[in-house]
Amino acid sequence: MQSVRSLRHIVMLGVTVLILAGVMLVVRFSPWQAGLPNRVHADEPAKPMSELARMWPMFGGSISRNMVNLTETNVPTDWEVRKNQQPKNLKWKERLGSKAYGGPTVVGGKIYIGTNNGSPRNNRDRDPQTKKPLDKGILMCFRESDGKFLWQHVNDKLPGGQAYDWPEEGVCSTPIVEGERLWYVSNRCTVNCLDTEGLAHIPMAERKEQYKDDTDAHIIWQYDMMKELNVSPHNLAVCSPLIVGDLLFVVTANGVDEQHISVPSPEAPSFICLDKKTGKLLWKDNSPGKNIMHGQWSNPTYAEIGGVPQVIFPGGDGWIRGFEPKTGKLLWKFDANPKDSFYKLGTEGTKSDFIATPVVHEGKIYLSTGQDPEHYAGVGHFWCIDPAGKTGDISPELVEDASVKPPKTKKNPNSGAVWHFGGPNPDENARRDILFSRTMSTASVHDGLCYVADLQGFVYCLDAKTGKLYWQHDTKSEIWGSTYWVDGKIYLNVGDGDVYIFAHGKEKKLINKVEMDESLRSTSVVANGVLYLMSENNLFAIQEKK
Repeated sequence: MQSVRSLRHIVMLGVTVLILAGVMLVVRFSPWQAGLPNRVHADEPAKPMSELARMWPMFGGSISRNMVNLTETNVPTDWEVRKNQQPKNLKWKERLGSKAYGGPTVVGGKIYIGTNNGSPRNNRDRDPQTKKPLDKGILMCFRESDGKFLWQHVNDKLPGGQAYDWPEEGVCSTPIVEGERLWYVSNRCTVNCLDTEGLAHIPMAERKEQYKDDTDAHIIWQYDMMKELNVSPHNLAVCSPLIVGDLLFVVTANGVDEQHISVPSPEAPSFICLDKKTGKLLWKDNSPGKNIMHGQWSNPTYAEIGGVPQVIFPGGDGWIRGFEPKTGKLLWKFDANPKDSFYKLGTEGTKSDFIATPVVHEGKIYLSTGQDPEHYAGVGHFWCIDPAGKTGDISPELVEDASVKPPKTKKNPNSGAVWHFGGPNPDENARRDILFSRTMSTASVHDGLCYVADLQGFVYCLDAKTGKLYWQHDTKSEIWGSTYWVDGKIYLNVGDGDVYIFAHGKEKKLINKVEMDESLRSTSVVANGVLYLMSENNLFAIQEKK
């Protein structure tokens, strides 16, 4: 079906996205994060930059998933990489597949990208007769200094076709890297733990992988969510995993059938926790169950809020939930849709789930609703939530009588809602009949301001404490990536190939709009003084020439 082609729109952002640099300078870490690199406590004295590992090891940079980088400075605001133009501030450029959405992740002198097999690195991955690329999901590893290709993890397509593994979409998961290990979710709905060095250092006799060349991946373990848990992914599994200590958290991608009529496996978990070292299942949760609307393509987040450690999962039923990390015990849940909303394929529906990832900043959760971008623009909701000291249902409203349409509701005295931005536009003379569209974009929150973009092409600056709108800008292009705060500026990639750069502040100031001439479906990342821009086809390393 037309609407099923969702996953080529998942970035992610995504995703969809992406990561640990300077955010860790301001986020206070708990013992749960003992396994993470670059741990910096808020009460520790600042260290010289040379002592800090400047990296971006997961989607969102840190376990709070905030798209903010407080480490890097002197980030370029102008460059030229277009064909037939004199290059400017281009360090290097490397070819990816024909679609690339997962990453980049930058750690330990290497860059990791999820893509497809549009540009095969091994002749084995071409059709022997036509020599055309075979459809596969690829995770690529490049050398950070010069972009040299090092190795790849090659994933064959799942049997069953587009219902489970949409053609040409490749790998959309952004990997998380810790030390010499990497974890990501493949197009085959497997959670993978890989050696960051690839197979080249493993003797041939000890290589047990399906693909055994020096430029192939060394697999430590794999967990097949379809085989082990009866998960039925809708179109593609895309989650960017989260690690806290020895715990690995994943959204499984369990979703509806190809006809969008029912959920084939409502008993299958939507959220799982694995042992990062072994892949052993520690707990699972299927709270969304039969109420999954479409797919589940967001990512988990971790925080200590009100002194309570919690892993935060966005569900395909439009509810966000907090769980006890070790046990999977439900702590609280929040309905991100109005009680009178309804789900319908296309633009007419008013109920959505999540593609954006929850962000935690100063004990508050920031998250917006969205759908498959092929459903395009519709009403969206952006929430700031505070679950501190609360348990159970912390939604703004409770249903008193569901037998009437719309249902009869009352205010929830236990509500965790701090503020809300979105819904219908009350101004009948306004250009848009909605205040905020569905979105795939994860927010960036810093210095009292919150930046977020929506699918319809608008970027917003809001007061992080009140939700007051300070400014907005229409890029006139659909947006799949996220705002990225770095060096006192906000970088935003848009679908038609432009990069917008705004100055941080309550008043709108557009510093530059750089044209790339290549579709941009992901989020900018900065590490070690280099800006990485990932188009659907290429990875660009941009650095200010001295």
